[in-house]
Amino acid sequence: MFGRLNWAAIPFDQPVVMIASGTVGFVIFCVLALVTIKGWWPYLWREWITSVDHKRIGVMYLLLALLMLVRGFSDAMLMRSQLALAAGHAQGYLPPEHYDQIFSAHGTIMIFFVAMPFVVGLMNFVLPLQLGVRDVAFPVLNSVSFWLTAAGVLLVNASLVVGEFARTGWLAYPPLSEVAYSPGVGVDYYLWSLQISGLGTLLSGINLLTTILKLRAPGMGYRQMPIFCWTALASNLLIVASFPILTATFAMLLLDRYCDFHFFTNDLGGNPMMYINLIWSWGHPEVYILILPAFGVFSEVVATFSGKPLFGRRSMVMATMAICVLSFLVWLHHFFTMGAGADVNGFFGIMTMIIAVPTGVKIFNWLFTLYGGRIRFTVPVYWAIGFMVTFVIGGMTGVLMAIPPADFVLHNSLFLIAHFHNVAIGGVVFGVMAGISYWFPKAFGFTLHERLGKAVFWCWFIGFYLAFMPLYVLGLMGATRRMQHYSNLHWQPLMLVALAGALLILLGIALTGVQLAVSIRQRERNRDVTGDPWNGRTLEWSTPSPPPAWNFSHLPQVDRPDAFWAMKQQRGGAQNRNVKRTYETIHVPRNNPTGFYLAFFAVLLGFSLIWRIWWGTGLGLLGAIVVCLMQAWRTDTEVEVPAEKVAAFERLHGPKESTV
Repeated sequence: MFGRLNWAAIPFDQPVVMIASGTVGFVIFCVLALVTIKGWWPYLWREWITSVDHKRIGVMYLLLALLMLVRGFSDAMLMRSQLALAAGHAQGYLPPEHYDQIFSAHGTIMIFFVAMPFVVGLMNFVLPLQLGVRDVAFPVLNSVSFWLTAAGVLLVNASLVVGEFARTGWLAYPPLSEVAYSPGVGVDYYLWSLQISGLGTLLSGINLLTTILKLRAPGMGYRQMPIFCWTALASNLLIVASFPILTATFAMLLLDRYCDFHFFTNDLGGNPMMYINLIWSWGHPEVYILILPAFGVFSEVVATFSGKPLFGRRSMVMATMAICVLSFLVWLHHFFTMGAGADVNGFFGIMTMIIAVPTGVKIFNWLFTLYGGRIRFTVPVYWAIGFMVTFVIGGMTGVLMAIPPADFVLHNSLFLIAHFHNVAIGGVVFGVMAGISYWFPKAFGFTLHERLGKAVFWCWFIGFYLAFMPLYVLGLMGATRRMQHYSNLHWQPLMLVALAGALLILLGIALTGVQLAVSIRQRERNRDVTGDPWNGRTLEWSTPSPPPAWNFSHLPQVDRPDAFWAMKQQRGGAQNRNVKRTYETIHVPRNNPTGFYLAFFAVLLGFSLIWRIWWGTGLGLLGAIVVCLMQAWRTDTEVEVPAEKVAAFERLHGPKESTV
């Protein structure tokens, strides 16, 4: 009845797993009990769970990413502490089979369930506001995208308690991921959680791409779009082009595992190298899916806090689109050592060096924007400057590894791990943290605590260098990735330094929680009553903080870049509050539970397929179809906001003179 699921699936013999599972379960129980006792369920259901407001959905993406950052970083701490101890005759405290699951889960979670929700959440929140529109193109689909991502999160975390996770690394290369070598449910957890969340990401990419192309404010052509919108456009083009590759690749591996197909096996005509080509045809564009929106964040931050327009705006746009195209021409540099030949390796090595050029253009544009500006050294600027220093180092090591002979020495060493984290943390994480600090007052109506924000930055910045610079050295000394134990005692001091860096980053994550708590307690002191706390340049700062459900009472007219800055200059400050304006009834999307219900049935479907519970599979599939049909026949999709309510909101919350 329950397929392969039985009591043996729960790892009672592994104390680390059971303690972690028990702790997580206890925290979840306490949160649910608190919500129930306080009577918050109706509010959460009405304002968040069923909301299709792009701003609420963006915030939920960011909260999900923060939770999974803690989950993924706990795996990082386990790895770093194990390697600090497991030298010589000491074996550490993690057995090899558990350690393999940890590094596989760490990479999977950090890319798919931390970095992607962070980036998609920022784009969800900011794009409609910067474009001067009232919502995304397909609000209900936006909710579905988020809840499918949450369903993937639930499945990947279920593997912590019931069964196991993949022991294959975060990309599950065959033949190791085939049934012959991974007969358990770990790879199935990996595949189904990523298929479900990947569908959500693809739908989100289609939605945001349509929003940018079709729903801009009156007068806003492509040349008037903010740079963040351009980088989001490139990122979502890459999502739409690359995620179908990932979905098809995983589908073929699932057919291998479930139906005895032979796409990627070692025998009967299978070709494991085809999987590696396909997965990296998605994988390298994925790097730019993540980093391009971060580039957009830094462009907004640098221009705003320098008090001047972005230097070389046109070259910045061209560099963004050049990266978008070139990102599909470099994937083979991930496996120079796998026998493609000198000519092929040489081509992809040269293309990898070429793609570094537009990134260098961006660095110089940001530096020239800062040069001569009246810089305000706020928390977002700290993250921006830290990024420029750190990302340049990561870029240089990347160009080094683009040289095939050098890569033959460094491939699969800790040097590679240091490089990847150099660009992932120095680029994506620093960019997201800058974006959160920058747009937080727009989302919640008050600014974050400045001194604690700077403390968070310094913990991440110094912690990163302590944690990963030693790995460059260890990689040159011959230390390989994914090792659970090493015999060379000369490596241990550097491993201890790396552990100290990880502990400092952990302190930064903890201080982020403290910063949020302190900022909430002091929110009245840090209230943003102007809607424009940073003296911003783009349209999101023309709305109250937080914006209403309809974003704009009147859609703005745009005729140039930095539209809100131009409006302020023309009006001699903020909008004139004494001008009498007429308001019209506005239609906003009605709350819709379709996404939540689909996520429920997606979890049931995925869990049942993982454990071969065929009646559960049928029930989950049937439920999902019924929910989709109910949504297709739904006609009451909008709510009217009367003109009187819009006018009353504007009188109470309309823009006031900025104090910056």
